Amino acid sequence: MDDRISFITHQGQDIMLIDFRNCSPKEMLLLLDEVQHTVAVHPRNSLLTLGDMTGTHMDRAAATRMKEVLVLDRPYVRRAAWVGTDLVPKVYLDNFKSFSQRRFAYFETREQAMDWLVKEDEAAE
Repeated sequence: MDDRISFITHQGQDIMLIDFRNCSPKEMLLLLDEVQHTVAVHPRNSLLTLGDMTGTHMDRAAATRMKEVLVLDRPYVRRAAWVGTDLVPKVYLDNFKSFSQRRFAYFETREQAMDWLVKEDEAAE
């Protein structure tokens, strides 16, 4: 699962890419544990994250674990963007937002998401 979490540089900014593409619910649970541990070693309010959910099938257990991880990761993540959420039920996406009290932006491509992450980050400073 380690190969599904990586850091990419876009316009001079580091972005943590979380590759959920084509994950089964069981794989998603394993990856979410890894995400939680990876995020927690970074300074507070330091991460820009991009989650790629393309082709992901999520069940209730994976959605519940996602909510938990999103809450635990909140202090470390400055901005979060997602792509490929078309197969994720809207009720899950709404629950992620309300449960975690976080703002998420959704995009059609990784490039659009990365541009937004960097632009928003620059605007905040």
